[in-house]
Amino acid sequence: MSEFVWLLIEVGIKALFIITMILSAAAVLVYLERKVSAFIQNRIGPNRVGPFGTLQPFADVLKLFMKEDLVPQAADKRFHSLAPIISLGVAIAVYSVIPFANYIQIGEKVIYMGVAPNLNIGYLFVLAMTSVGVYGITLAGWSSNNKYSLLGGLRSSAQMISYELSMGLAIIGVFMLAGSFSLNDIVLQQEGFCWNIFLQPLGFIIFLVAAFAETNRAPFDLPEAEPELVGGYNTEYSGMKFGMFFLAEYANMATASAIISLLYLGGWQLPFNYELLGLEAGSVALAITQFVCFLIKIILMCLFFIWVRWSIPRFRYDQLMRLGWRVLLPLALVNIVLTAVGMLIWG
Repeated sequence: MSEFVWLLIEVGIKALFIITMILSAAAVLVYLERKVSAFIQNRIGPNRVGPFGTLQPFADVLKLFMKEDLVPQAADKRFHSLAPIISLGVAIAVYSVIPFANYIQIGEKVIYMGVAPNLNIGYLFVLAMTSVGVYGITLAGWSSNNKYSLLGGLRSSAQMISYELSMGLAIIGVFMLAGSFSLNDIVLQQEGFCWNIFLQPLGFIIFLVAAFAETNRAPFDLPEAEPELVGGYNTEYSGMKFGMFFLAEYANMATASAIISLLYLGGWQLPFNYELLGLEAGSVALAITQFVCFLIKIILMCLFFIWVRWSIPRFRYDQLMRLGWRVLLPLALVNIVLTAVGMLIWG
């Protein structure tokens, strides 16, 4: 009984830490996006609230809390309220299988750095959660009883079908190399700077493009294309419901960056042997170093997402579909064949 209680306490502390980190990361990413976009467009960006405008995201959240929650009279109120909860909840749930470092050993007790980082179907869980995430956007579009919102929801569904297939096939090569669906095992397979971005360059490019479509980020932000659909699926949302969609967008961007880092950039692995720093396996110092290394990779990937958004124009909807079915899907199949042939030749 005592072991079960300690397990619950450990999982609870980890879950609380992850939720706090995600919400804080979303605020930081909002600030980063505004500053980077301002730099690209030769503007100053937020500079009023707090030093260098660092408190602007928190001021925006406070403003959204104080805004009135308006629901259209003809909307389905239950699903209208449920949709943003699904979107944000799914974005947070994915982090339960993400390993932030290897482990800490205290005596005979081994503490893994994640809620369930050794889950043997870890990435299948990620795929399942991201598939559920599209229901939030689709429900938001349908329940609003607004034609612009509905079109945004339908676009999101079609986009997810087109790109999730390519995304799933692109990472089969990674699973073949690691021999496991566990994200922790995939990271361990990349030890010694043998990162999958060098072994799977084609798979990395396919997964990266699909990740932009999955997270509804420009140039694939068709579900909320402002010039065409006013605001897309969230046209009829206000107050904190809109804020939850806003948080979910940045949480999904951080999630995609974390997954890309784990699958292709070595995750928490250092680019050199940790023994060169005089660190021991299982030590707290090594775990902190690995966590910082992983965090740097996530931040760099997020900056890449932001840079692409403010540099590349939005695709047309027909171009988006053509790219998914006629380009990425065949290339993903070719990548599987090339990986199999390479494993047969080089073992």
